[in-house]
Amino acid sequence: MTSDEHRGDHHRTEKDRRLDPSRVEKRDTVLTTDQGIPIDDTDNSLKASERGPTLMEDFHFREKITHFDHERIPERVVHARGSGAYGYFEPYDDSLSVFTRAEFLTTPGLRTPVFVRFSTVAGSRGSADTVRDVRGFATKFYTRQGNFDLVGNNFPVFFIQDAVKFPDFVHAVKPEPDNEIPQASSAHDTLWDFVQLQPETTHMIMWLMSDRALPRSFRMMQGFGVHTFRLVNADGLGTFVKFHWTPKLGKRSLVWDETQKIAGKDPDFNRRDLWESIEQGAFPEYELGVQLVAEEDEHAFDFDLLDATKIIPEELVPVRPVGRLVLDRNPDNFFAETEQVAFHLGNVVPGIDFTNDPLLQGRLFSYLDTQLIRLGGPNFPQIPVNCPVVDVHNHHREGYHQMRIDKGKAAYHPNSLDGGWPVPADGRAYHHYQERVEGYKIRKRSESFSDHYSQATLFWNSMSDWERAHIVAAFQFELGKVTARHVQEGVVRNLNEVDHDLAVTVAEGIGVDPPGTPLRPNHGRSSPALSMDHERADTIATRKIAFLVADGVDASHVRCLMTELTMRGAICEVLAARGGSVRGTAGEELMVTRPMPTTASVLYDAVVVPGGAQSVRALAEDGDAVHFVAEAYKHGKPVGSIGEGADLLDLARVAPDPTRGVIVTSESDMEGFLTAFTSAVAAYRFPRRATRPVPA
Repeated sequence: MTSDEHRGDHHRTEKDRRLDPSRVEKRDTVLTTDQGIPIDDTDNSLKASERGPTLMEDFHFREKITHFDHERIPERVVHARGSGAYGYFEPYDDSLSVFTRAEFLTTPGLRTPVFVRFSTVAGSRGSADTVRDVRGFATKFYTRQGNFDLVGNNFPVFFIQDAVKFPDFVHAVKPEPDNEIPQASSAHDTLWDFVQLQPETTHMIMWLMSDRALPRSFRMMQGFGVHTFRLVNADGLGTFVKFHWTPKLGKRSLVWDETQKIAGKDPDFNRRDLWESIEQGAFPEYELGVQLVAEEDEHAFDFDLLDATKIIPEELVPVRPVGRLVLDRNPDNFFAETEQVAFHLGNVVPGIDFTNDPLLQGRLFSYLDTQLIRLGGPNFPQIPVNCPVVDVHNHHREGYHQMRIDKGKAAYHPNSLDGGWPVPADGRAYHHYQERVEGYKIRKRSESFSDHYSQATLFWNSMSDWERAHIVAAFQFELGKVTARHVQEGVVRNLNEVDHDLAVTVAEGIGVDPPGTPLRPNHGRSSPALSMDHERADTIATRKIAFLVADGVDASHVRCLMTELTMRGAICEVLAARGGSVRGTAGEELMVTRPMPTTASVLYDAVVVPGGAQSVRALAEDGDAVHFVAEAYKHGKPVGSIGEGADLLDLARVAPDPTRGVIVTSESDMEGFLTAFTSAVAAYRFPRRATRPVPA
């Protein structure tokens, strides 16, 4: 039934009737270009052989992605919600010099300026930070050889294999076009309809349903270049490379219930965290690592290196640390810098080149095309945040927003009127990797791209028990929001290709018939590097710890603990029912950081209830305080109490258990408490707690 039929003709206005000529019905139509040319394949771009580069004569691909790139102004079509910071990159040594001419990777002590933008993919500029989504991790290196942009994500794989499918995927995950609902969410019919019909999405969907899609902070989030690139050395020899960013503070995630509450309490949670950390001098730091594969080993794996839906398991090719990235300065103006920064995969420097990955090939066109409309024309590289640190000389002229005043008569090459300047570069110039290309022009995907399930199974097998439970819960939540039963059933069929037990559990949770038998046996392989259960850290730096207090608190204990924890890098805040100060047991004043009604446990990493009988009695009569403790416990966070503070834990149904991060001590053992609680905070979370009965 159409929307007009649902409303009834008698409710139609004159405006409705005047819109009729513009309304287009899709039923019983065939796919065409904007010029009316029938199209029989919109899944594969035109390539020189199955594994060759994408050809510019593919008018359908160019029209499709150009139209997509220009769909929204002024915000980005994807990655609209972002945060950025400046910093520097510094290589550890010159060990990569045998593989690449890129000076910023091979010159020890050289600090290359960078601008990094973190983002969510699906939501608009006004959406919340903590939604379930992929995060962008884009780095612009202002090198002495020109700008290099490493435009990646916090997942090492992507949803699709060929860029011609990118408009389809984004249209599916964006709010549905009839009602513009839901915002910044994948839990709706169109995304999952695309997923169930496009099996190549399966591996990425496993990542999206994991806690990797819910980072605690941009500072605690991995980054990946996603594609296989090439390093090229001074002799023109190539080596395949994948880029990895690893956060110094460890990989940490939120839990689903927590993210939803944070989205209401502080939708700028990740943006604020990044900004405040840099302002406080707790500079985010990441290690750059590379996986290197010799050209002769291109076909040595049971997957295709050019397939962006695949990883190279670290057990097969270890990640080699090569340098560090430090972010140490916030922008001065969000719009001028973070909003106007323009990344493009085609911004490469000598020593780094591309491969024939069809997703990468398409992105090489799309990013530049997008900037032309988003930033008003071809001169967007002149926006300060985009300018390289080296001089720019060419024959480009005029255009919107031209800021340069180029002198001389000649705007062409060769010329004699201006002495031939600028002249072609010498040996410092960029040279593309020489690769033999041959084959028929064809719209077809290589058979080596056809396995869509083995690595999804690898990911599932690598998860711990609690990570699997979270993935199942995520599938059940997302598919529970889907109204089309056949879409739910289609996703379950795909999951049965990954793991039978996974498919059965998800099916039972959403009320569809579970598959009777496995479609294929689970291969049993795993990769420990994929699980965050192995993540260990020896620091509590920048962890936010809440102290719940009221009049009559033992202020001496609070001050002692806060001093010690702050010395270890933690951020301690005193919360009370009201702002100002509270009186300690000795009559002294203890300043309150913020009133409890203005905050919530989800904005902290741990909670402490200090002693003081009067203080604890007042907190016990405050439902917000009781809920604060219970909720922190439910989310797996460290909880501590001193002396009478244990009474509040009892009221919140939180039992002492040092092995699960609940540290309770008497007033006489402050040293023991500090040791145990610091260790618990460093562990970050205790996801194996039995929290289902906790009413929070």
